[in-house]
Amino acid sequence: MAKGTFSLGSVLGAVGLDGLAGEGPDQTDDGPCTCDLTIEEGTLLVDASACDGDGDLRASPACRATVVRQLADHTVGGLVVRSSGLEYRYGDRALDLLGTAGRFVDLLGERDERLAGAAATDPLSVAEEVETRVGPVADIATQAGLVGAAADVEDYDAALAPTVGLTVGHYFVDRAVDDGARLRDVRELPTGSTARIYGREDSVPLYSLDVVDVSLSVDQRELLLKGYEAIAKGLVEGDRRASRAVEYVSDGEVDPILTSILGKHTQGYGVLEDLFADPRVTDVYATSPVGSNPIRVEVDGQAMTTNVHLTEDGGGALASRIRRTSGRAFSRATPTVDATADLQNGTGLRVAGVTDPVAEGVAFAFREQAEDTFTLPELVRNGTMPAEAAGFLSVAIERNAAALVAGTRGAGKTTLLGTLLYEVTPDTRTVVIEDTPELPVDQLQQCDRDVQPLRTGTGDGPEISAADALRTALRLGDGALVVGEIRGEEARVLYEAMRVGANANAVLGTIHGDGAEEVYERVVSDLEVPASSFGATDLVVTVQAYRTPTGRKRRLSAIEEVIVGEDGIRFAPLYEIGDDVARSTDRIDRGESRFLDRLTGPAESYADVRAAVKERGDRIATIADDGKTSPTEVAAAYAGRGVE
Repeated sequence: MAKGTFSLGSVLGAVGLDGLAGEGPDQTDDGPCTCDLTIEEGTLLVDASACDGDGDLRASPACRATVVRQLADHTVGGLVVRSSGLEYRYGDRALDLLGTAGRFVDLLGERDERLAGAAATDPLSVAEEVETRVGPVADIATQAGLVGAAADVEDYDAALAPTVGLTVGHYFVDRAVDDGARLRDVRELPTGSTARIYGREDSVPLYSLDVVDVSLSVDQRELLLKGYEAIAKGLVEGDRRASRAVEYVSDGEVDPILTSILGKHTQGYGVLEDLFADPRVTDVYATSPVGSNPIRVEVDGQAMTTNVHLTEDGGGALASRIRRTSGRAFSRATPTVDATADLQNGTGLRVAGVTDPVAEGVAFAFREQAEDTFTLPELVRNGTMPAEAAGFLSVAIERNAAALVAGTRGAGKTTLLGTLLYEVTPDTRTVVIEDTPELPVDQLQQCDRDVQPLRTGTGDGPEISAADALRTALRLGDGALVVGEIRGEEARVLYEAMRVGANANAVLGTIHGDGAEEVYERVVSDLEVPASSFGATDLVVTVQAYRTPTGRKRRLSAIEEVIVGEDGIRFAPLYEIGDDVARSTDRIDRGESRFLDRLTGPAESYADVRAAVKERGDRIATIADDGKTSPTEVAAAYAGRGVE
């Protein structure tokens, strides 16, 4: 690692310009440059905190000259300027121009001191001048590559446009927008940042985030850095440490903007807080290597590229925070993690991460968990499913159906499963087995439901396997069994429970797949569950996400019953999509549903159960029309149901 510190005088002396103290490029209208320069791991780091230029080389000829002179002696692969809490990162185009200017100054030597000084300060003008000249100076310019680097560069705004970020934030944003990009939408976010969406003909839309952090004044940034240091040193602690730190370093005056920014970078998840402050953003992806790839998002179901990059340190900081808040290992020895996180605004996230050796450094996928806890009446009210289908599902779960909720990624499987748990009768004990908590256990318990969660894992540390969780669940009391996500060993566990009849109540779970046929193939072929065991499934309920002119929505697309016959397993739709709504296939009304027939009690007929389904659908429709669809309101409306 090359590492050194250079004073301005030594730099001038190195290029033979130490005699220019009174008129050289370090003496400009901005005043002398006082930057400190170091080279670390091939990157030129410039500390401009004490310099008037504030780090932006476009606006500071003196700082620009200092960098050019340094590049006369050193070849580097990166250029970073830091000033009062901001970090400016310059790309290949800037390095090319400034690097060739440095080579030109070095090769020119003492032949033309005026031109050497001008090249350090204003390489674009010098390139234009020497392009029309002949002789040794022109040859030197060509050899250095200065003319070629300056070709087609209109001005320094174009050549030296940096990406900018807060040094303590471990990210940087690119403020440039491609030519031809069309502004489609602008939205002010609760964090104070601004989101702009641009349409692009040759690529996915650009989600451009104007982060409030970089709009702070120099004085505000100084306070922010002092507050950050106070927290890092443990001078202030507690849940309110961000506001207390600002108060500590500012003589009692608390700036709410500084408090918010400091909070998101010390107690929150940094720039993720800004991205998820946009209610349209449901997913955020940090692709490895994070320093080379922009963060990507899904906005109302549409994939977009952002102008935000994490630094490598930023990726490491996220990994550390996830380890700390989840209590889960995440390292080379355990290179994957599945966890949950809570943002500063209370939004819950599902987090999936990978690191070496599975990936080149850390990478993450963050998905917003729905703020609201849905109920069947609410899903009817918002158009996810019709009341008739909701009534059928309510009766099916109440009468202990074994059902899988299926769908593709982001279709709303977990949301629907959580909704169906309110349909389990209040006197039924429910054991929920999950590796990452997503189902509304707390809300169910607040509605006086007896719900016991069990957390599973890989067997490392304090967690237990899915098989051990099942054995434990069966010892924790007779009742409904729920497996949050079926993707491996959970499948065999779930079907063993259904097959042997160890659980006489409802058995529910989610699984990836679009429809019963696809679910069957996944369970039997991929997860190696015997086909005969799959026959213990009563229903496959499929949900799907779809786009509308106003954004992405979700809907029930099918309810299929599983029929076991002499010729194997087949599926019969009870409800399926028609005119964008899941409608009855009339199989129930025609008396053809084998599942409904199995629901009949000792003193009931098929017609009685069918009437119960209709009555339940009407009741759910009434609740939906009244707008009383919260969990507590629905629990009150259901009071007494299923209790003897």
